[in-house]
Amino acid sequence: MPVTPGTRFVTVGGLVACDVHGKNHHRSGSFGAHVTELDLVTADGRTRTVSPERDPELFWATVGGLGLTGVITSVTFAAPRIETGYLRVDTERLGDLDAIMARIEESDQRSAYSVAWIDTAARGRALGRSVLTRGDFAERAALTGAAARHPRQPPGEPRLAAPPWVPPRLVSTTTVRAFNEAWFRKAPRSRTDELQSVGTFFHPLDGVRDWNRCYGRRGFVQYQLVLPDSASGRLARILERVSASGQPSFLAVLKRFGAAGPAPLSFPMAGWTLAVDFPVSAGLAALLTALDREVVEAGGRLYLAKDARSAPAMVAAGYPELDRFRETRARIDPDRRFQSDLSRRLDL
Repeated sequence: MPVTPGTRFVTVGGLVACDVHGKNHHRSGSFGAHVTELDLVTADGRTRTVSPERDPELFWATVGGLGLTGVITSVTFAAPRIETGYLRVDTERLGDLDAIMARIEESDQRSAYSVAWIDTAARGRALGRSVLTRGDFAERAALTGAAARHPRQPPGEPRLAAPPWVPPRLVSTTTVRAFNEAWFRKAPRSRTDELQSVGTFFHPLDGVRDWNRCYGRRGFVQYQLVLPDSASGRLARILERVSASGQPSFLAVLKRFGAAGPAPLSFPMAGWTLAVDFPVSAGLAALLTALDREVVEAGGRLYLAKDARSAPAMVAAGYPELDRFRETRARIDPDRRFQSDLSRRLDL
């Protein structure tokens, strides 16, 4: 795929509707940039074929439009040619936020794919310490052993499964600090050209069925923000708030985005995106509301595809083209036959 999210359990229509980004946004943009046309069943029952040239307003309102313009039934997109299902991966450990941000910016020109796991429990001089992985697809000549015999082996089914019941305090401040310390120390200081399969590099959590059960019966919230380049210094304040809050998180990733696309509800903008998983617990709502203020003041926004609790004002502040989206939606679906809990809550 030209762009893939952190799980392979998605649909192509979903990739369009959320204008999904991946580890290569700094090079390739989001999924919508690779779509040449799509078929859309609109509220009047018609099937329309739209493209950036044919009804561009409807096309870009559908890209990132969260399913609110109609049902996507067909998508034509361009895909890159690759020789193998393996990547050559470089991994290194960085001791603080300044170091990881500098290294990611430096690697923008070198690697097609880049992502950093970030320790949200770290404080002080270690704030933002991270493990950076960068990758490029491997040529067939670089493979050996089983990989050479099966160079395009597709990912298999998950081999592990989370138990149906887990202790209620499995994910706590204590366990997360211990896990994060071990995960950081386990990573190599520097390793180059390790071969990893598509599944291992792009979709590591897909190897564990029902992994979300590890968060317990109350579940979790993934909070994903993007800050423009002009406000990159605000990232340290956000991490300080998260670390000081005591809200545990062992799954947090930092990526760099390239330029924003033309879709009015598309999430990426040139800058930095941080995604953090938090188990639902007392005090989480107050932390996320405080983070909302930091994001809005910095000129950033939240990823609507992962949102479960923000307010309409947060969307209006973060998506300056929202009214343009509403105008297109009113034209194509004046009776608002296509709705969702999200669209009602956020008045989309």
